[in-house]
Amino acid sequence: MKRNAGGYMSDAGFLLFVILCFVGILFVSGQPDAYIQNILFLNAAFMIGILVYFTGVTTGLVLNMVFIFAYGTYTLYQSVAIGNTVTGQTYFWLLMTPLYTAAIWLMTSGMKRLQAQNESLKEANAKVATMDQNTNLRNSLSFQKDATVYMALSTRYAIPLTLLVMQVRYWSDVRRLITEDGVTDVLIRLSELSETSIRGNDLLYMLDKENATWGLLLFSDMDGGKVVADRLRGNLARFYERDSEGGYRVELQLRIGEYEYDAETVESPLDFIDKARKQLEYDV
Repeated sequence: MKRNAGGYMSDAGFLLFVILCFVGILFVSGQPDAYIQNILFLNAAFMIGILVYFTGVTTGLVLNMVFIFAYGTYTLYQSVAIGNTVTGQTYFWLLMTPLYTAAIWLMTSGMKRLQAQNESLKEANAKVATMDQNTNLRNSLSFQKDATVYMALSTRYAIPLTLLVMQVRYWSDVRRLITEDGVTDVLIRLSELSETSIRGNDLLYMLDKENATWGLLLFSDMDGGKVVADRLRGNLARFYERDSEGGYRVELQLRIGEYEYDAETVESPLDFIDKARKQLEYDV
């Protein structure tokens, strides 16, 4: 599998950070006379690296400039005023601290790029996905594609086509009474119930998961749609009789609207849904 740039950046930053930590440990352990001073500088480098991880490279550049200026001024004072010689320790920390910052920035940049790519892939997948991941039903995108074909067939061959839109009554109140897992379970159970209430050549869609809205595309007229609606209500009632301890604290009720396709009044699949949804107002 081809690796992307974000993965390489993250790996390179992590390996560089490990190598620099190893070098820093060897340097600190090799100078026991300046152990405390080296530990302080190592902690300062780590602190700058941590701030870079949470805030960004700009903060790291500013802090490194402050560190280099402060440590350089201190070294210059020691050399000019006191007469101490400039040792390799000074050059080591002036070089290593920015390198720690660069390693952590490289690692975090790669991780952020991977996260951005992941979000982009999720958005792209949501745009082209035709199945609901929880119920395994066709979604609204799939409905628009299928309905376009079936509406054309209905017009050409005079085949009756009816759309049932089904919602859970008082869904906003129901959601507050059950957990998120319970919401998912309700959607799955009602989807299974709907599938057992229709014929094999009829189609079931999850139109809106947030508002618990299903669409049933039936190859029948309005009367046949009403028969299916009555069957759905009856199956739901029998479901509660059989499974009265299903874990729900409220009894679910359905609102169902039926609308038969008419080429003169229905302009598009979305208009088909809108007209069937308006029929929900009459199911009281």
